[in-house]
Amino acid sequence: MLEVREPRQNWYDAGLHHLCLAGEGAPLAAVLAHGARIVLDDERELLDATAGGGAACHGFNHPHIGMAIARQLERMAHVPLDGILHPEAAKLAHRLAGLLPGDLDRVVFAESGSAAVENALAFALDYWTARGKPARRRFLSFRNAWHGSTAVAAALNDPARRLGARRLALQQFIAPLPRDDEKTAALETLVARHANRLAGIVVEPLVQAAGWHFHDAQVLRRLRALADKHGLLLIFDECFTGFGRTGAMFACIAAGVMPDIVVLGKALAGGALPLAATVIRREFYEAAPGFAPHSTFSGNAMACAAANASLDLFEQEPRLEQVAEISRQLEQGLAPCRDLPGVRDVRVMGAIGVVEFRRIAEPAVLQQRFVDAGIYMKPTGRAVALVPALTIEPYDLTIMTGTTLKVLHEATRRRSRRKSSPDQPDLPL
Repeated sequence: MLEVREPRQNWYDAGLHHLCLAGEGAPLAAVLAHGARIVLDDERELLDATAGGGAACHGFNHPHIGMAIARQLERMAHVPLDGILHPEAAKLAHRLAGLLPGDLDRVVFAESGSAAVENALAFALDYWTARGKPARRRFLSFRNAWHGSTAVAAALNDPARRLGARRLALQQFIAPLPRDDEKTAALETLVARHANRLAGIVVEPLVQAAGWHFHDAQVLRRLRALADKHGLLLIFDECFTGFGRTGAMFACIAAGVMPDIVVLGKALAGGALPLAATVIRREFYEAAPGFAPHSTFSGNAMACAAANASLDLFEQEPRLEQVAEISRQLEQGLAPCRDLPGVRDVRVMGAIGVVEFRRIAEPAVLQQRFVDAGIYMKPTGRAVALVPALTIEPYDLTIMTGTTLKVLHEATRRRSRRKSSPDQPDLPL
């Protein structure tokens, strides 16, 4: 493990210019992470408001998960799931089938949520080909969604992309979510017109993580009814919402709507190792048997051990009760943000708190102000979102919401001192 005081030139300066990294400016030099904190090489500690990108549901470096990985490493770090099955993958598949509703019990592992989304799409195409309807090769997805960064998964986010990859000659329709009667009617017309070319509907249940937009169960019920009416597969992308984030173990359970395929990622392995899964209803899998895509490290033994340890913690510790308390604290702590100039909305769902503006001109500058105040935060688009670890201490969450209010208050106060004009951003950064 890196020492906090290891000379920066030994690793940071030596490697920085060789790496293609996202984001603006120089990246933070992190050397340790524990619980809800990230430790930098200058020994500053930042409270992490992102839960490691939504993956570290139990916080960073939870000892139970670490010990499970260490034990597995002693026995077997990896064998490919290609004519071989190891205990951790078998146990994990069985446990996921028991946690998900209905007959969602056929599991395909992958290394990332993007790859798991791609597997869901590939299965849908195989399903229709097996039924003698190979023309059904299009998918319906929704504006402001994010389904991953592989070429195929990213095509669901971008209406201008028409990509072919592997067996997928992927084409898609992107529409607004059916939040009201007018949008529902328009969507029904679109689907009816193209039903014989549609393979399925892909949606993030309850939370569109790209823009931190929330929608209620009624939207999902409308999609379920539309899929049933036209015989489409309904795919829930629960990479972000799965494992307690919205207040239930899975958003499909919270909404009371069962998909035909569910995609899991991020927190599946407790934020310790990369792992994702595509889970298919038995009824549909048996109509297209033999679907079992795999790559070298899909279902890696250590990653599956981490995931089993993470599920242990959900069974042994009061995670969902903690989410309810986090939700209450976020509501209370972020409520004063509603009085800040230019705030469009403050909303909370489970362990997600969002402050939305019309526009944030320079998110990187705002991010630096949060870092200077001791919070690791990633403002995106026009929103500032708090997505803490589900194990965050109430005291730390109070610091996080209080600092958020303080930083945003300072930023909006700067705007109020200037002459206001309609084209000015709400945050002059």
